[in-house]
Amino acid sequence: MSRTAVYNRIFRRRLKRYLLTGLLVVVPITLTLLVVRWIVAVMDGLLASVLPETMRPDSWFGIPLPGVGLIATFLLILLVGVLTANIFGRSVLSFSERVVDRVPLVKGIYTLFKQVSDTVFNRDRGAFRKVVLIEYPRRGIWAVAFVTGISEGEVQEVTEKRLVNIFVPTTPNPTSGFYILIPHDEMIELKMTVEEAFKLVISGGMVTPTLRPDRKRHETPVRQS
Repeated sequence: MSRTAVYNRIFRRRLKRYLLTGLLVVVPITLTLLVVRWIVAVMDGLLASVLPETMRPDSWFGIPLPGVGLIATFLLILLVGVLTANIFGRSVLSFSERVVDRVPLVKGIYTLFKQVSDTVFNRDRGAFRKVVLIEYPRRGIWAVAFVTGISEGEVQEVTEKRLVNIFVPTTPNPTSGFYILIPHDEMIELKMTVEEAFKLVISGGMVTPTLRPDRKRHETPVRQS
């Protein structure tokens, strides 16, 4: 092989390596900027659609101000939280919910989103705060899942074992998945955080949480035959 051919091969290898390295850096940054830009644009659009033209920030300053809608949304959420944290605010909220309960279609939609919000954001209920390993969709195949609560009502009364509500996310979109119920003794509780589990699911296993010393190895639960 000639010296020129050797140099060409080395050049192609280095070019490929540099290109892949550049992609690993540029792609996450670009996608992050695009998502942030989209969120800011959506929030600014919502603010512009609510406020009269004379009260919009671009009318005051003569130039568009990106991010004002996002800041306004944050302040609005903070204000609602402050108002509903006292007795008067809770009374108003309770009265509003009673009014909504009298509207058939609106009642179903509001109840659904209220339950989802309570499950995701209410830390006192402990939902989506525990990561477990279960055999799904069949024995011998393991899946990372999240505990959403302890089963209650009819589904618990007609079964012999204590059931746990489990949400099994899909890859690469963990917001969709499957709701299943499994016996408490047929799951393995993991020490990884919810954020680490989401990264694991989204990446399809390519981003694996580091096993810290405080994370002891779990034993597979023994099932009665």
